[in-house]
Amino acid sequence: MRVPVSWLREFVDAPETITPEELHAALVRVGFEEEDHHGFDVTGPVVVGQILEFVDEPQSNGKTIRWVQVDVGEGAPRGIVCGAHNFVVGDKVVVSLPGAVLPGPFPISARKTYGHVSDGMIASARELGLGDEHDGILRLVELGLDAEPGTDAIALLGLDDWAVEINVTPDRGYALSIRGVAREYSHSTGVAFRDPAVGLRAEAISGLRRDGSAAGRPGQPPTIPVTLDDQKPIHDRPGCSLFATRIVRGVDPGRPTPPWMVARLALAGIRSISLTVDVSNYVMIELGQPTHCYDLDLLQGAITVRRARPGERITTLDDQDRALDPEDLLIADEAGPIGIAGVMGGARTENSDATVNVLIEAANFDPVSIARSARRHKLWSEASKRFERGVDPAVAEAAANRVAELLVELAGGVADEPIWVVGGYAPREPIALEGGFVDSLIGAGITDDETVTSLRMIGATVTETEGGFEVAPPTWRPDLNTQPDLAEEVARIVGYDRIPATLPTAPPGRGLTREQRLRRSVANTLAANGLTEVMAYPFLSAAQIESFSEPGATLELVNPLDGAAPFLRRSLIPGLLSAAQRNRSRGLVDVAIFEVGSVYTPVTAPSVAAQPLPSGTSRPTDATLAALDAALPPQPRHLGVVLLGDRVRKQPGQQAIEATLTDALDAARQAAAAVGAVLDVAQSQQRGFHPGRTASLSVAGEVIGVAGELLPSLALELDLPARVAVVELNLDRLLELAPVEVAAHAIGTLPAATQDVSLVVKADVPASAVHAAFVDGAGELLEHAELVDDYRGQGVDEGTKSLTFALRFRAFDRTLTAAEATESKLAGVASAAAKCGALLRE
Repeated sequence: MRVPVSWLREFVDAPETITPEELHAALVRVGFEEEDHHGFDVTGPVVVGQILEFVDEPQSNGKTIRWVQVDVGEGAPRGIVCGAHNFVVGDKVVVSLPGAVLPGPFPISARKTYGHVSDGMIASARELGLGDEHDGILRLVELGLDAEPGTDAIALLGLDDWAVEINVTPDRGYALSIRGVAREYSHSTGVAFRDPAVGLRAEAISGLRRDGSAAGRPGQPPTIPVTLDDQKPIHDRPGCSLFATRIVRGVDPGRPTPPWMVARLALAGIRSISLTVDVSNYVMIELGQPTHCYDLDLLQGAITVRRARPGERITTLDDQDRALDPEDLLIADEAGPIGIAGVMGGARTENSDATVNVLIEAANFDPVSIARSARRHKLWSEASKRFERGVDPAVAEAAANRVAELLVELAGGVADEPIWVVGGYAPREPIALEGGFVDSLIGAGITDDETVTSLRMIGATVTETEGGFEVAPPTWRPDLNTQPDLAEEVARIVGYDRIPATLPTAPPGRGLTREQRLRRSVANTLAANGLTEVMAYPFLSAAQIESFSEPGATLELVNPLDGAAPFLRRSLIPGLLSAAQRNRSRGLVDVAIFEVGSVYTPVTAPSVAAQPLPSGTSRPTDATLAALDAALPPQPRHLGVVLLGDRVRKQPGQQAIEATLTDALDAARQAAAAVGAVLDVAQSQQRGFHPGRTASLSVAGEVIGVAGELLPSLALELDLPARVAVVELNLDRLLELAPVEVAAHAIGTLPAATQDVSLVVKADVPASAVHAAFVDGAGELLEHAELVDDYRGQGVDEGTKSLTFALRFRAFDRTLTAAEATESKLAGVASAAAKCGALLRE
């Protein structure tokens, strides 16, 4: 919100010497954020000049310039070269003399051009920062002004004004007006506030008065009847609660907007368009109530405020043809829509150079309805910005009267006597405020007397009751609904500097839970082994879901951030692959990343029905929170790993080693070892994975994950190398299956005996099953057994394979003999033979 200081001074007595920094400081004290300050950046001498004579001089480049003699109040005229031709002898113009600086900055000096020394510049509106008009110079007669040559044009045109810009939070829509900001400046400094809406309100004579009673005048029907016909209210709130109209006839469409209004609108960030439109915008900035002016002679019959009908369209003031949604609230006459309520008017009833009779509209619309229409049509306007934050319903009549007043004063119109109002608004329900509540919440020694004074200062009505107060918030504060809201207002008014700055003492904690410790251990282990932890996007497209998940229900967001990715992930792998893609696109071709995060498992038939969200006015009960939690789908934490490129880079004496399934299995085993679990690996098949390079990962007989390589075709489709190794583990389940306590293994100091063994089994027998059977039979002397070879070929029967294990035996109380080690090995062979049908390969 930009606040011109001259405008602000009309409603509060701000010092003439106030600076932008001082004004910002005053507004910051009452909760606004400082943004910037703006001015016209024009310094003198800039004066009024009168054209005495000129000579047209054609140039060789085809351009004709004028050598102009201008009276600037110095006695002798100045000669100035001008390229514009829209003036005649006797016109009063704005002259920038040498030494002046125009916006840009653009310093003015005497300079030789086109064979003359031009002693200044005759300025256009754009060069002065007053608008975009640059087809010719600015003539004072077009602005309705007259002044003697030499008069200071900066003051005459209001170019000495400046504005501060503040950030207004969405809950304080009333401050998107000079009226609202002036009131807050009054709260900050203690100066008197003069409400500009007082004196502008007139008694409604049609429809309902503010108290809801009938207010018709017999025998005097409105010129344009208005009907509120909202058949589809949103959240049971009518789209339009109040609609005020007033007519001004005989407007002169040729009247210019006065310079002071153009300057104020420019400082407020709004360009001048035409007098009628400028007056409507001026009142919106002044009072915070958007208004709209229709060409009365183009209206066809009565006005109805209603929802759009199927198939309806409208051409808005920006000349865009728009398809309307049945939820859009419209202003319509008997020929169809003439505006999207609270957003933008229609082109059919737009004011033009021929408009002489104007119908003024000032209405109060439902914020939710307006916000949805603005977003639906991507049509954000100054009006919609205010309506979606909430506009004071009590100021609509005053705004319509203010527009009529200015059109009469500036455009020569004549206002019809009555203002017609349909609908109304109910007084705000009082809020019960306990005595002492504000101080108990804020903790700054705030007394009840200060509370009452502060609340009355912001416009609330405060009535004392037994044990506290009843507080009726003002109509312009729809954000005040609870005791904490009122406490926050009191703290803002008495000053945030009253609140002591203290650091809370942290309560003694119990440390991390077992699950937290183990999850950190997994992440730290993988990071220590060279992997990088990432956080991938949790929302996926349908194609990403289908690549790695079996067909089935998937959780879809109602209002996704990205329409192309509306689904919650069921696997971490797609997000990690997207991260790998981005890294490769930036030249990082060797990638080793992992993520610990939640996946979202859909439940086709939930045991608990979806629960409505509790209100935000109080803390939900434990039962309510438990019911909400029970209605959520399962969200287990998973561990995902993606490896691609080289695991070991090429270097002198060392060839590059590509990351493969083996590295994926190592990462999975490292994660399991970090929590004391042992993974069993078995060949399997998984959607999206290479059928011959995929393994299921189990703990205690339960499959909890998968490791493998992507299908080469899928990897190439994702612009990744043909070999991409991945792992995904259900981390929550891994932690549940891990031993509660992990015993430390003793380190043997006596020599070990090493042997190997080759066992022949059927090709479909998992190596892990053979390993487990052998270890179980070999007994406690076997310290370590590791698969080192899987041979299938000559010397081994077809349909079988030879598995070779490297063995290490050790005893803690003696040095083992070769016979003892062999006896333990043969016991393992016997166990493998019994459980897996293994034969010792000779």
